[in-house]
Amino acid sequence: MAKQTTKKQTPMMRQFDEIKAKHPEALLLFRVGDFYETFGSDAEKAARTLDIILTKRSNGSASAIALAGFPYHALQTYLPKLVKGGHRVAIVEQLEDPKTAKGLVKRGVTDMITPGINLNSALLSGKEHNYLAALYPAKKGNWGLAIAEISTGAFFYAQHSDEKILNALHTYCPKEIIHPRDIDGVLKKKLEEDFYLFGVDTWAWEAQYTLEQLEAQFKTKGL
Repeated sequence: MAKQTTKKQTPMMRQFDEIKAKHPEALLLFRVGDFYETFGSDAEKAARTLDIILTKRSNGSASAIALAGFPYHALQTYLPKLVKGGHRVAIVEQLEDPKTAKGLVKRGVTDMITPGINLNSALLSGKEHNYLAALYPAKKGNWGLAIAEISTGAFFYAQHSDEKILNALHTYCPKEIIHPRDIDGVLKKKLEEDFYLFGVDTWAWEAQYTLEQLEAQFKTKGL
């Protein structure tokens, strides 16, 4: 009986998998020559959101994989549709000239665009704010709330009960709310009905870490 051989991944697909592993929640727009390609579940989401053709071929994978893409010059047409469709999008660019690269072209994430974090003019409206909110459980059943407008620098914060927090969020209507990944409960369920939520690992909310980040951002010692 002939020996079965397992098809190995190409270096490019291994590169894609490595980058995807670092950004599992993001839809990767992976630059390949003159196109941005999406693979696997990303391709299925992109094809559905953008109404573009979804194909399936090996493309260097161990088995057939879903594939969808568009020309690089159409990025400003398709990117807003992906973000407005509720996707976090990571732009993966070629970091060196393919003509002079030795072996696999180096690639890396050069931009991350989400519903609440973007400075792309095609995604911003002059008629409404693009607020990003952060929600964290505080003492005595209250919640800490911070709201920022990344494009203007406006910033607000407060600490209130569930009801007042809900009222504040419905007043500001943030495009995205980030929160500790492990929170649950009635408030989260209510928010899921009206807002785009994104959970962040617990370590990112630790007081010392956040203090260091703020001091670095504002170039100061102590707040």
